Amino acid sequence: MVNKTWAIEDIYKSIEDWEKDYSLAFSKINEVLAYKGKLNEKYAFYNCMKGLEEVSRIIDKLSVYAMMLKDSDTRNSTYSALSDKVTALAVKYNSNCAFITPELTALDDEIILAYIEDKDLTEYDNTLKSILKGKKHVLTENEERILALSAEPLSSFRDIFTKIDNADLPLTPLNYKGEKIPMSHGMYGVVMHSEDRLLRKKYFKNYYGAYISLMNTISATYIASVKKDVFYAKVKKFNSALEMALFNEDVDEKVYKNLIQGVHKALPLLHRYIRLKKKNLKLKKMHMYDMYVPIVEDAEIKLSYEDAYKVVIEALSPLGEEYTALLKTAYENRWLDVEEKKGKRSGAYSVAVYDTHPYVLLNYQQTTHDIFTIAHEMGHSIHSYYSNKEQPYNKADYKIFVAEVASTVNEVLLYKHLLKNAKDKKVKKYLLSYLLEMIRTTLFRQTQFAEFEEFAHSEVEDGNAITKDSLSQKYFEINAKYYGKSVTYDEEIKYEWARIPHFYRAFYVYKYATGIISALSIVDRIEREGEEAVKDYKKFLSSGSSDNPVELLKIAKVDLLNKKTYEKAFNIFKDAIKEIEKL
Repeated sequence: MVNKTWAIEDIYKSIEDWEKDYSLAFSKINEVLAYKGKLNEKYAFYNCMKGLEEVSRIIDKLSVYAMMLKDSDTRNSTYSALSDKVTALAVKYNSNCAFITPELTALDDEIILAYIEDKDLTEYDNTLKSILKGKKHVLTENEERILALSAEPLSSFRDIFTKIDNADLPLTPLNYKGEKIPMSHGMYGVVMHSEDRLLRKKYFKNYYGAYISLMNTISATYIASVKKDVFYAKVKKFNSALEMALFNEDVDEKVYKNLIQGVHKALPLLHRYIRLKKKNLKLKKMHMYDMYVPIVEDAEIKLSYEDAYKVVIEALSPLGEEYTALLKTAYENRWLDVEEKKGKRSGAYSVAVYDTHPYVLLNYQQTTHDIFTIAHEMGHSIHSYYSNKEQPYNKADYKIFVAEVASTVNEVLLYKHLLKNAKDKKVKKYLLSYLLEMIRTTLFRQTQFAEFEEFAHSEVEDGNAITKDSLSQKYFEINAKYYGKSVTYDEEIKYEWARIPHFYRAFYVYKYATGIISALSIVDRIEREGEEAVKDYKKFLSSGSSDNPVELLKIAKVDLLNKKTYEKAFNIFKDAIKEIEKL
């Protein structure tokens, strides 16, 4: 029997060891100040960067360990206290480092360019290029220090929502047909795939009822988070929070525009799919709680975690023996925390630690979706593994923009493996619908979320007040635009935005959409070109942040500045609709 808890001891054997590293980092955190006023000297700059790396690597370990403990039991105040301690340490670290960017920015361009060309400083060339590019957004040393000190109080909104969502949300069991059905985030996904429509309806209404009961608190938390984003954008001399987000990711604004325009153009395809789904489900009225139910009955793939992981390994074999060996290592050496437990953080994620190995949090249920979640999160982890292995610390952490590419490549490969091996016509239809759902939820739905985020931020930027009512009404309108006239819209769907944790990391979600567009293109090339395409893909996985993410994707022959790349994804969606219409 495999141990289904993660090996957190690979980071620290105990909290006592964590405390020792905390003390070490605390003692070293002032050393960086010795380089203040000296960054115009090459070796002072080099030693400053090396000193920062030493402390930063310790803080990374402290932070991830504390986060993993807290997420394993959000009710544990000791774990929360560790997280608060390392947050405070990071604030002090950032405050002490506040002089670096302004001082480098004040240097003559010739000095920065000379540093960029210096072979001794190669691992810092991208940092220096960013300094040149971002000169107009850098404040004075004192102003940067104040901003660094503001990070702790202004970064609390996500933590507040996490506690509301995982500890305080009144999710009471649903009484249904004489039995009590647990109400949880994990079970919500299970029930929304259930064939029992009355159960879906009741669960949907009860689940959203819990959020509606806390709408004042959740709305206040999100509105404050939006205002925080806008505050930072204004202070940093950006025209908008969106512009700041794209700049920080080093992503051309054309990519975001291409996505929005492409999705709007493709909405008739989405409406066609929804009509097809409504017809296959034989519904006179289709509600939002019908959206996730498979259009094929009794074709859900239900596997134990152990069997599901084996299937994932088989499906990812086109990526080579080295890749599948890493999957086996992760399984055997407990990179994953698998089962849903009371107090455990909901959802799933992967987190990387440069000096150990990546980790994955799951809340595994026996659904097809959760099999795909294994593939998805392991995509993140192995991307991190390759980048950490091949890049120096300063270039290892890839941009969030490309974070969803590897995860989605794995999902698409898993889909194709399952479809290829499906003997039953019903299962094939189910899998085709799964691909359609993957594109609906990852490409269309995340872009829908991005539109909502842009509305909330632009309203504040334009000086307009946003309220729980204006946010909910706008979400309702955007949702209706995306899903079309075939759906009967329940009042509860107005409040769906209130349960999306990614909204507390502004303009994150659109990257899921560009991620699946990139992944579909990469898998298509792997199928056509084989080993050469895999070689390029692994080079991309190993590239970290050694260049801007749009350029790095070009290593795998994906060009997001070209609208044809987007059209390819929508054509795959269209072809899958045609195939399922034939069955």
